Amino acid sequence: MAATAHVDPRAVAETVTDPELPTLTLADLGVLRDVRVHEDTVVVDITPTYSGCPAMGVMRADLLHALHAAGFDDVEVRTVLSPAWSTDWITEEGRRKLAAAGIAPPGRAPERTAGPIPLQLGPTRRTASCPLCGSPDTVEISEFGATACKALRRCRDCGEPFEHVKEV
Repeated sequence: MAATAHVDPRAVAETVTDPELPTLTLADLGVLRDVRVHEDTVVVDITPTYSGCPAMGVMRADLLHALHAAGFDDVEVRTVLSPAWSTDWITEEGRRKLAAAGIAPPGRAPERTAGPIPLQLGPTRRTASCPLCGSPDTVEISEFGATACKALRRCRDCGEPFEHVKEV
């Protein structure tokens, strides 16, 4: 590690934005789990929003780039899978940024019980208020938006389409 005693590696890592939701930092999204210095290495733990998230490689590269640019020579970015990420980890600031960008933030994540995940054969029912006019009268157009973690919805009052981060 270079002479960076005056630079906080966590503060640097907290500036890195999500490649799929660039209005949010990885910290806002709750993906940034831990940043610590172990011996002379900065160790960063991140958790994917879902298994197989294609953005993980970009997140890792962006974190490495930011920390190297801040003067940290030895950086390790690790993927931590347990506990699984939840939309409840999105910060209040992150939820505010999503709404300001016209993306409906998620509601509370479903309760998770210990043990196997129960099989649900019916469709998942989600609701989201319009981030543009605030109306709760919206309809899902597509279960998948620009990314797998977002659904596409339309407001019945103002008629505008918008994305909604799905609760997990």
